[in-house]
This record gives sequence, structure tokens and C-alpha cells, in this order.
Amino acid sequence: MIDLMELLKLPPVKFKKIQLTPTRKTALIGTLIIFLLGGGYSFYLLIIKDLPNISQLNGRNQIVSTKILSRDGQVLFRIYENENRTLVKLNDIPQNMINATIAIEDKDFYYHHGFSIKGIMRALVANSQDLTIQQGGSTITQQLVKNRLLSPERTIQRKIRELVLSVLIELKFSKEEILEMYFNQVPYGGSTYGVEEAAQRYFGKTISQLNLAESSMLAGLPVAPSIYSPFGAAPELAKHRQLEVLRHMVEDDYIDQAQADDAFKLSLNFKHDVIDIKAPHFVFYVKKLLSEQYGEAVVNQGGLEVTTTLDLELQKVAQKIVTDEVTKLTRLQVNNGAALVTKPQSGEILAMIGSKDYFDFEHDGQVNVTLRPRQPGSSIKPLTYSIALEQGKNPSTIIDDSPITYHSLGSPPYSPQNYDGKFHGKITLREALASSYNVPAVKTLAEIGVSNMLDKAETMGIDTWQDRQRFGLSLTLGGGEVTMTDMAELYSTFANAGTTVELNPILEIKNSQGEILYRNTCVLENRGCQQNKTLSSKVAYQISDILSDNRARLAAFGPHSVLYIPNQQVAVKTGTTNSLRDNWTVGYTTDRLVAVWVGNNNNQPMSYVASGITGASPIWNQIMRLLLDEKTPHVFPLPEGFIKVKICAITGTLPCTSCPNITEELFIPGSEPQTHCSPEWFEKKEEQLQKMEQLQKNRDQILNGASAN
Repeated sequence: MIDLMELLKLPPVKFKKIQLTPTRKTALIGTLIIFLLGGGYSFYLLIIKDLPNISQLNGRNQIVSTKILSRDGQVLFRIYENENRTLVKLNDIPQNMINATIAIEDKDFYYHHGFSIKGIMRALVANSQDLTIQQGGSTITQQLVKNRLLSPERTIQRKIRELVLSVLIELKFSKEEILEMYFNQVPYGGSTYGVEEAAQRYFGKTISQLNLAESSMLAGLPVAPSIYSPFGAAPELAKHRQLEVLRHMVEDDYIDQAQADDAFKLSLNFKHDVIDIKAPHFVFYVKKLLSEQYGEAVVNQGGLEVTTTLDLELQKVAQKIVTDEVTKLTRLQVNNGAALVTKPQSGEILAMIGSKDYFDFEHDGQVNVTLRPRQPGSSIKPLTYSIALEQGKNPSTIIDDSPITYHSLGSPPYSPQNYDGKFHGKITLREALASSYNVPAVKTLAEIGVSNMLDKAETMGIDTWQDRQRFGLSLTLGGGEVTMTDMAELYSTFANAGTTVELNPILEIKNSQGEILYRNTCVLENRGCQQNKTLSSKVAYQISDILSDNRARLAAFGPHSVLYIPNQQVAVKTGTTNSLRDNWTVGYTTDRLVAVWVGNNNNQPMSYVASGITGASPIWNQIMRLLLDEKTPHVFPLPEGFIKVKICAITGTLPCTSCPNITEELFIPGSEPQTHCSPEWFEKKEEQLQKMEQLQKNRDQILNGASAN
């Protein structure tokens, strides 16, 4: 039998000693150098080359939410794309939050230089003993790298890059700086990033307000937010995780066992997920303006802090008034309303109610009616009369409210009618405007010229009348669509002594570093106001005086309409379109303006709205009363240069013995009447009214007969 072991025996190998000559030594060293250089170059290509710049960790390009604030600093809304984040300083973070995070995430944080071998081994042991994730092997520094600098793929190359970056970060930044960057970057669930937004989302508090129980709950989230979220599928896991955090804090001597027990037993009041937005129409109006100025990316991710002009308490009350009053109008086929409150002198928007209810999807509540073109009805008439006053007419100028028909080539005959279906004969301009009669307004526009009205409208804030060829004499009755914001600028010209000021909803804008990008010096420093003198201060006063004259509108509205606010000089004008699709009330004092609209977004006609009684007027009255102090009457300041003349209020002339109503009127020098009234004038007016009344009866009989047939 062959002995295999013997066959396998081999003779011993004899190694020849290599003589390292100088040449061979040089070659060997060169080979080693080439190998090392090659390996180093490969390491550079695979790991070092294209490493992210760690300076961006605390730079200006962090993704931060933009905050829209009310004028007193209350958060209206946070704008973000994917990451909702607000930066905070480490000093703002409670020590319990810092200790809890270090205890559960990286107990050796203050002793390692970026990564911890002990931490990795400890995590492996802990996790192998439990099916849930108890500890992560990564240090806080490594987690910062993962969340901010590297993509999430799991490769050896990425892991090495993570370690290299962690070491570099530890060399460049202090431990306190690393902690601050970590707390601002770490995800806490969904789109919530950073401890400040986490505190807001889960508890409705700022991070500085959190107690030990709340801090220990938040500290447990970053390792697996979807698992440990108290809003998740298994909220009991959140309590288990909190207990684990507290146990680690006790082990590391941050707290004692009694403190841990008390914190765990404490009932936590969570702020459940809701759409957290206040004054939504206003917020998205501001967002649009910001996007136009800075671009969508900056607004969504740039961390702007925008302090607006909005008075949030006024906004809430005004919204409730609009909602309640429109609800009462449901029987009149009205389902929507809007309101705007501004300061005429500065253009500040104090309240913007874009609809009855932003979340009313059935009636398109998301549409901001304050920005949508609507027909203004008679509320545009003050513009017409202001031009007439500039051209030399005065409040006592007589206008003949009698039938008239206008003929225009290519258009059907146009015969304007008054809202009450009657004609009122010869009346003063004051009464014609105050009582909102249509026929005198059309006659006035025919005299001053449509083109002049279009020109003046553009200078006073109306931006929607671009197609000038579309408009005719019905323009003064609301034939041209306007936005409520434009109407606010137009009326603010009257309130502001003839000076037009653009609306501005913003007080200040800061970037994420706290640097001021924009400051409304007009409001905050009372300087730099951009104003445009578009109307004579005397004419502006005359319009305000007429619109605040309750006696002049008695015939149309009566003595106690909701347009009248006792002990205050408040100018106000209503407007209702002939089709009953739009109902307006716009009014102002010396320092506040309120515009209100009611109607339907789908343009469906309302069944009946009586201007000055129902519709927009009661809403306007309630909001305006909120703004007025009964003890401080508002009076429009009288410009210099007027002369006061006694006139006959009916004829607009100097008084005569037959005049039953003598009053005083203010005139711009040169426009005052020169003649006296006469008894014949009153007789002729009475005859005229009788003829027009008979004419109206005949017309009604013809129309009724036609409809009967």
C-alpha cells in the first residue's frame, strides 16, 4: 500500500538571500512610492474629491421656512417647500433638551473627534438585545453630515466620506457650534426640521418653553420619526422611547430617578395636526408679492421673516362679522362677502377678508374677492363728480334729473334710469351724489368726458380699465370692473386730501441671518412715503363733505340708515349693479377706510339687496364702528382757501324769500353762485315733477300692457 503521506513529503525549499543593491533598493522604494501614490490618488478620487464644503453648514444657503407675521409679531403662516425649519441659537434651547439629545444619541459627544468606536460597539450591543431601534451608531456630528451634506445611499465609499467630513467638522467648529447646527438640521417627522419647528408642531410652543417631559419626548424622535411620533400609528411607542431617553439621562447623571419618574408621568398636551394658517387670503396675497420680488425659491426656502401691517385681532373680528352677516343673507341668494380695512395716509392693510369662509370649497372660498375685478355700481360715482368739481362745478351746481336718451353710432340708444325708477327734476350736485341718482351722474360724465374719467382713474389707483375703447357713459354707473384694493386707493385719495398712496401690506423683511432686506420707513419712521398728488385738496374735501352729509341723502336712504354713524364725520358711498350681482359699500374717516362687497363668486344674481339697508352696508357699519372711538369725533380738516356762502339748498343759488331751505356751502373762490333764486323757479320745478310723474305712469302702463300681452 502506498503511503500517501510519504508521497506528499516535499524537500525543504531553500530561499536565496536577495542582495539589495543600491539600484534594487531604489527600484523597491520607487515601487512602494508609486503604490502609495496610486492608492492615495485613488483615495482622493473616490473619497476626497468633490467632498461637500462644510462651510455651508452654517452658511446662508440653508433651507429655512419663511414666516409671515402680523404687525405685532404673531405667526400667520410658515411657507416652505419640503422642509419646514426655523433657525434658533443654542442659547434658546433648554438644557434639558440638549442633555436628553446627547444622552440618547451620542453620550461621548464631548470626548470624540467626529466618530466613536465605543459608540458604534455600544449601539450594536443595545440593538441586538431589542427588536426596536434603541441607539444609533452614528455620532451627532455624523448625523449632521448625513442630514445636511451627503445623500442617503448605503455604500462603503459614502461611509468613509461621512467619517472624513465628521473629522473635518470637528476640526473647524466648536462642540457648541456643532450642537446648534444639529438642532437646526435634524428631522423630527414629516416636513418638520429643527427643534424650533418640532416644538411648534408637537406642542404649539417655542423651543425655549419646553419642560423636561416635552424635551425627552422630542429627543427620542430623530432616530425614527415615523415610528416614535406621538401622531403615528402606534403612539404608545412614543412613550416607550421617552422612557428610554429618561433612563439614559439618569445613567449619565443629567437628572435623578425622581425627576425622570415625574417627567414620564406628566401628561403631555399635544397640538394635533391642523392647517395652521391665519388670515389665509392676506397671507397668500403677501406671498405672491414676495415671490414677484425675490422669486419662489427664496420665499419657499430662504427663511425670510416678513412682518406685515395686518392687525390680527381686527382681522378675526371683521371675518366673523362678514361670515355672520352673509349667512343671514342666504335667503336673498347671497353666499359670499369680502372686506378690506386700510390706513389711507400710509396704505397699510389692517384687515383683508377675501371671502365668507376660506375653507368653503362649495362656493370657491379660496378666491380672494378683494383682488378680483367686480363691477362697482354707483360706488364709482365720486370719481366722476371729483372731475366735475375740478372743472369748475360746485356742490350747489344744479343738474337736471330728467329723462334723456343718448345715441351713439353702432350702439343702441341709451336711456339711463334711477335706482328708484323715478326722476327728481332739478337737484344740486350734492344731492345727486349723496342720494346716488344715476341720471345726473351720466349727464355729468357726458359733460366732463369719458376719456378724462379714464385718465383720472389711472392716476388715482384704478388699474383695470386698460381697454379704453370698451367704456361709455355707463362707466359712471359701474360699467367698468375694479378690484377692491383699487377702490381702496381711489377712496383713500379723498380721505388723504387729494394724495394717492399705494397699498402696502409689509412693514419689514429680514433674511434668515436677521439682516433687513426691506423696511417700510413711511410707517415705521414717518419718512419716505411715496405719495402722488392726484386731486386738489379742496375737491377731495368737497367729496368727503358730500359723502358724510346725512341730510343730503335723506331722500334716498332716510335719516337713520346704517350709513349714518352719530357724532362722527364718516364719508360713505354705496353701489349696486343693475343686475344685482355686486353690492358695495366704501367709507372712510380721516385715518381709516373700510370697503365691503357682497355677492356670489359664480356671478349668480342676488334676489334683492337694498343699498344702505341690507347687503354690504350693515357689514361696513359694524366694522367701521369697531375702528371709531365715540369720545373722539373724526372731522375732515378744512383746507385753506374756501369761502362760505349762504345759498338756497334747493336751487343752488343765492337765497331768496321763497326758499324753504337756506344753508351754508363752501366754495372754491370763483365757483360760488352769482344769482338769487326766484318764486318762478319753484313753480317750474313742481310742474316739471308733475310732468315726469305722469310720463312715468304712462311708461309703466305701456310696459305692463306689453308684459300682459
